[in-house]
Amino acid sequence: MRKKILTIVLTIALSSFVLAQEDAEGCKDHPVFNRLSNFHIFDCSENYNEVNLHTSAENTIAKEGNVFKIGYGFNYESGAKCPSTLQVIKNYENAVLKNGGKKIYSSTEKGVATFTMTAKDIEYWVMIEQTSGDRDNCEEFYLYVIEIKSMKQEIQANEMFETLNKDGFIALYINFETGKAEIRPESQKIIDQIVQMLKENPDLKISIEGHTDNVGTAEFNQKLSENRAKAVMDAIIAQNIDKNRLSSKGWGATKPVADNNTEEGKAKNRRVEIVKK
Repeated sequence: MRKKILTIVLTIALSSFVLAQEDAEGCKDHPVFNRLSNFHIFDCSENYNEVNLHTSAENTIAKEGNVFKIGYGFNYESGAKCPSTLQVIKNYENAVLKNGGKKIYSSTEKGVATFTMTAKDIEYWVMIEQTSGDRDNCEEFYLYVIEIKSMKQEIQANEMFETLNKDGFIALYINFETGKAEIRPESQKIIDQIVQMLKENPDLKISIEGHTDNVGTAEFNQKLSENRAKAVMDAIIAQNIDKNRLSSKGWGATKPVADNNTEEGKAKNRRVEIVKK
């Protein structure tokens, strides 16, 4: 009888251990993204690195920053049904959209999805990559979270004007949506200071000139720099500044001021220069 009781106790203990499968030592969820139910972490790493993110069925884009790589595995012994690839992708998609982000690409057939969002001056790129199972059973997948800190800049109109008179130009770090010419809300203060400078100095005429890093083709970067410079010019004109005092042009990646081999250097090269005419 005693032997039978011990066997039952041992069986229950083993079952509990299986149901509460532990994460790999030192691993935990990313602070922005919670895990799905009945998944454990079997692998993880965190370091400064570069990741090729899927943007379409054929194309990827390289993003460099602080990379969290977390491997999740489903615990079948939980008795729950393993979620489909679509369920997993939708879980992260909903979390990103809830935080004002957007979906870049997803494919349940390939088991991959890429998202991006910005929160608290950090640009996040998120990728799901299924590594085991099929479309109906996403047994294992990796979550990649790349954190890229935005360039910050606080500058006053009088400082801007003094620099223009001294150097003939000033480099401004206006944050745009990734790969686009849409000015982010946090950079509106810089636009307002440019407008104030122009209102306080009615004879001043400027050229607004866009610059990019070297990520992407030369043609793409040239067009992007032109569009960003024009977006800044249009934002200034919208605040009742005479358009005849302004012009815009783009230089693409042809005039770097820092090393494009580092993320810090790339951030410095992604700039808008105000040039005194």
